[in-house]
Amino acid sequence: MEDRDKKIAAAALLIVAGGVIGAGLALLFAPQSGDRTRRDLVRYSKKARNRADEVVDDLADNVSNLVETLGEKTDDLLEKGKDVAGGARKDLIRLIEEGASKLEKFRTMLRRM
Repeated sequence: MEDRDKKIAAAALLIVAGGVIGAGLALLFAPQSGDRTRRDLVRYSKKARNRADEVVDDLADNVSNLVETLGEKTDDLLEKGKDVAGGARKDLIRLIEEGASKLEKFRTMLRRM
């Protein structure tokens, strides 16, 4: 059991030592000060937010244009449908009248017989 405890303690010590050494190296090799890094991060985040806003605005415009175009196309199709339906209605009325006329002629012919 004692050997296992020693291994756990050694591993923990190595992890802590690695963290300390890593932090020290990061401070030694940091290209700029913390203030400058924070300013750069703020500037970068503002640029990213502005770009995201632009993308959202562009997307909203595109969706709006798409909806408008679809509305216009739907109106055109509706008008064409009304024209087709009106034409079909006229044709149907004409065919009914022709059928009624032929039926009347057939009736008259049957009466003569």
